[in-house]
Amino acid sequence: MPEVENIDDVAVRLPGMRVAYDGEALDEADLAGSWTEQLQDWLNQAIAAGVAEPNAMVLATADAEGRPSSRTVLCKGLDERGVVFYTNYTSNKSHDLTVTRYASATFPWYALQRQVTVRGEVEKVNVKETAEYWKQRPRGSQLGAWASPQSKVVTSRRDLDVALSSIERRFSDVEEVPLPPHWGGWRIRPEVVEFWQGQQNRLHDRLRYVRTQDGWHIERVAP
Repeated sequence: MPEVENIDDVAVRLPGMRVAYDGEALDEADLAGSWTEQLQDWLNQAIAAGVAEPNAMVLATADAEGRPSSRTVLCKGLDERGVVFYTNYTSNKSHDLTVTRYASATFPWYALQRQVTVRGEVEKVNVKETAEYWKQRPRGSQLGAWASPQSKVVTSRRDLDVALSSIERRFSDVEEVPLPPHWGGWRIRPEVVEFWQGQQNRLHDRLRYVRTQDGWHIERVAP
């Protein structure tokens, strides 16, 4: 096991901790014709580069009082309608989304000195699409979705283990675990999609696809 640094030493070093970015320039002429094509291209490059969980994205939501929360989820759908992730509809994130109908998600590809942020209104994924995805999930993940009261306080890890054991018995004779009524997908329908490429001297490239009444247009913003 690696030796752990003293927390005080780490705190002293924090102001000087940085990486010198030297990525390729991102010009307007380099972008694909649509945000979907551009995101698919960068996602493919992240996969090819061996980035761990390249479809992971940090989802930011806010409650009715404007208090923010963020967590990592996995993108499980990408097309011209938006980006999709799945979760428990009784979770904190789903409560936030039900109230505000708005979210932001960032794909953090640190190894490539890149990130993509998608921001816009949200909608629930229809039951048919959700069911198609549900069938692709490993059985263990399906059982876990039934067992976990996501975002609720539990007394101990044992509570979760007991709940899972109960669900395993419940569906032991069932070949296909059914879709839980409290579980499904959310789609972020982008209004803005920003592609960020690290550059020298912190003058990073930030190019945005912005949706308007006349369609999508591209703009550059200062870092």
